[in-house]
Amino acid sequence: MSDSFFHPVSGFDLPRFAGVPTFMRLPHVPPSHERFKDVDIGLIGVPWDSGTTNRPGPRHGPRQLRDASTMIRAQHQASGIRPFEALKCADLGDVGPNPADIIDSMTRITEFYDTVKAAGITPMTAGGDHLTTLPVLRALAREAPLGMVHFDSHTDLFHSYFGGTMYTHGTPFRRAVEEGLLDPKRVVQIGIRGTMYDSEDRDFARAEGIRLIEIEEFHARGVSDVMQEARAIAGEGATYVSYDIDFVDPTFAPGTGTPEVGGPNSWQALQVCRELAGLDIVGADMVEVSPPFDPSGGTAFLGVSIMFELLCVMAESAAKR
Repeated sequence: MSDSFFHPVSGFDLPRFAGVPTFMRLPHVPPSHERFKDVDIGLIGVPWDSGTTNRPGPRHGPRQLRDASTMIRAQHQASGIRPFEALKCADLGDVGPNPADIIDSMTRITEFYDTVKAAGITPMTAGGDHLTTLPVLRALAREAPLGMVHFDSHTDLFHSYFGGTMYTHGTPFRRAVEEGLLDPKRVVQIGIRGTMYDSEDRDFARAEGIRLIEIEEFHARGVSDVMQEARAIAGEGATYVSYDIDFVDPTFAPGTGTPEVGGPNSWQALQVCRELAGLDIVGADMVEVSPPFDPSGGTAFLGVSIMFELLCVMAESAAKR
């Protein structure tokens, strides 16, 4: 019998609009909690967007995602998976950033995830802008580089911004490759599109062996075919999944800082997650949800729906490990 402490609060017991919101109505178990080391999968907020270079707002993402996640129920509609019974899941709280200092914030994030990893917890992160992923990877990839499946409309592989600023939401995966946190031959980036400054990021990807699947190829081939290749690239090794909400067309997800038209619809946004089944997922994130541009809350609800899809796949992966 599963541990009832880690079960989410049911909407039959407490209305969804009542109570203190946590991710998916799970118990709040910060590192100081006596049951922290019992957690299998920890949901973590990183309310930080100091890497944003145009429209700010993702620092408010975790709070809105938590609120929207009260609509998530216990069972996956298609697969029947009940992740909260299969594994002990909890809301580990937020990493407190330093909004005035990018380097200090990244140190704080990495230290928090060091604690999570040391406890044997698989993290799922709610950002925050996409620079958030870099300090997370610094903790998770200390022993060996990871593979990565990356859903986004941008590569985030630029060398620098504004003549030498090395840490923005457009540079995290360039730094991750340079620091040996990612194995570029096991990295696939899906959904890339939009107007370009130049081809520097794509040139770097091709030189390093990163597989780019641009949106034209994605639509021409379809989800199943693309994701079959993505699973083959990631292989059997430890893999990180990074999901930028701007992967989705802004018709379905307008609440983000750098939207790009022509992307997948909301069904495809869920479908690509289901096609991750079988990978050894050691961490995942949902980033760039920006409440100031999401007046209806629809982007946040899509974001947490994607997080639940990832959680179900991660539950299967963690159970196998």
